[in-house]
Amino acid sequence: MSEVIYKGPEFGPEDLLAQHMGALIDQSVATHGDATAFSCVLPTGHAASMSYSQLGSMTDAMAVFLREELGLKPGDVVAIQAPNTLAYPVVAFGILKAGLTITNVNPLYTAEETQHQLQDSGARVLFVIDLFGDRVAQSIRDTAVEKVFRLSLVDLFPGLRRHALGFALKRVKKLVPPFGVDSHGTLASVLAAGRRHMKRGIDVSQYFAGADPHSVAFYQYTGGTTGRSKGALLSHHNVISNISQGHKRNEGAVRPGQEVMMLVLPLYHVYALAVGAMTSLHNGTHVVLVPAPRPLANLQPVFNNFDITLMPGVNTLYLGLLQENWFTRNPPDSLRYCFSGAAPLQPATAQAWEKLTGAGIYEGYGLTESTCMVTTTHLASEPKRGTAGQPLPGTELRIVGDDGKDMPPGEPGELWIRGPQVMQGYLNRPDAHAETFADGWLRTGDVAVVDDEGYLSIVDRMKDMVIVSGFNVYPTDVEDVLTRHDSVAEAAVVGAPDAVTGERVVAYIVKGDDRLTAGDVTAHCRDHLTGYKVPKTVIFVDELPKSPVGKVLRRDLRDRAAADVEAA
Repeated sequence: MSEVIYKGPEFGPEDLLAQHMGALIDQSVATHGDATAFSCVLPTGHAASMSYSQLGSMTDAMAVFLREELGLKPGDVVAIQAPNTLAYPVVAFGILKAGLTITNVNPLYTAEETQHQLQDSGARVLFVIDLFGDRVAQSIRDTAVEKVFRLSLVDLFPGLRRHALGFALKRVKKLVPPFGVDSHGTLASVLAAGRRHMKRGIDVSQYFAGADPHSVAFYQYTGGTTGRSKGALLSHHNVISNISQGHKRNEGAVRPGQEVMMLVLPLYHVYALAVGAMTSLHNGTHVVLVPAPRPLANLQPVFNNFDITLMPGVNTLYLGLLQENWFTRNPPDSLRYCFSGAAPLQPATAQAWEKLTGAGIYEGYGLTESTCMVTTTHLASEPKRGTAGQPLPGTELRIVGDDGKDMPPGEPGELWIRGPQVMQGYLNRPDAHAETFADGWLRTGDVAVVDDEGYLSIVDRMKDMVIVSGFNVYPTDVEDVLTRHDSVAEAAVVGAPDAVTGERVVAYIVKGDDRLTAGDVTAHCRDHLTGYKVPKTVIFVDELPKSPVGKVLRRDLRDRAAADVEAA
């Protein structure tokens, strides 16, 4: 049987918007100048903004600081661990302009989780939000990190307001703990040092002009069914290809220089990074960053003060806003397009949202290993419910059955993809690379179907991953922590449907001590895991279902989890 390939429109070198992210950033700055690039809105409603020109000058200073002051060279890795703040794009785009590699670290990670990523990536420098400064000492222990710089929620806010808000955060609300190590500076001191070097007439473009477009821009970490977090190697070519593919698909739908996007999704997540920050650059979109979207009442000042036209999100966000009285009483009338990814969109949520706001929610499919986007729906078309759109330009799909043969339209199989946005491989993991790629195709591990119009639908997951509010939770990560408890004999983790978060983490545990309680388990997990990974339901059982060779049968547990959760 010959290959059955579902193809997006043609895509060639002439469609690339640039060859290097540094060049794309400079193009955007030159085109959009004094237009607002980013704003940041705090839960109090206080906000600050910067223009594209300001972004350009600050990213230049950042790049020069990293290369001239710190002496970093291409191939060196810089880590960013922060929520959505004005500092984030300045640091990230400065790193890219310097020709260095970024690794984005979830700021909610425990010190243990952060340490693993820093060790694996080989990061030499860490920019970290001061809200979690008490974890830094443990996070960088036994890593290659040589310099640590403090970031703040109020970086780049006007002077008097910055000092007042900083005082309130530290002294009144006591949200900023003592920093665990001697930091090497703040964003302000870094930019000042960079500007001093620039007085020597340094041309920042020298760092990236003529650079290899296939050099690595990001070590973007994902998980795996083995439980060990892996760094996907995303090149400048990968990232620019994905931005260019999205641009070609929706050219004419998004109005250059006129859109305002609310970005609730965190920039350390590939969905927000690609759709919210990178793609917006070329379009001159004004991105409104929200560092603390929970509770959802924190979004009220955003909608009150900005005419939001674009909104990437997940099912949890849309469903949550539909339950907020302040939102439903006065829904925004400026919304044009909303996007959903990272987790399935519930049809009832989409219908209620569109009825209330008049804006359609357009679903897409992607994964870290493909930079972000694989399939989307053209914004000029009506969303086709239950599907994640069609292949992007230059993207090819195959649906492969258990027998290795390609499946015709409407028949399920494993989704394989190929395109210029697909990663180079995994950092330090040739074994994982070999398992993931087959003859140049990326095996996603997702079960999917493609209909006769070329629309993709994700049917199931071959992997055991649980998706909580769009975030991946890998069972073995949680099981590893559970079994460290002295009173846990065995543990297995699966997902169960959850009306709010899409899925919840459910832990099945065989006690090693009868005195063990669900509260003990939860408390133990909170000490070692990010909040969304902590089991929401703990169920004690006499034994776990196993295969004849002793492998825990998670599928059996998934089949019973919904009923067990309801009973619990």
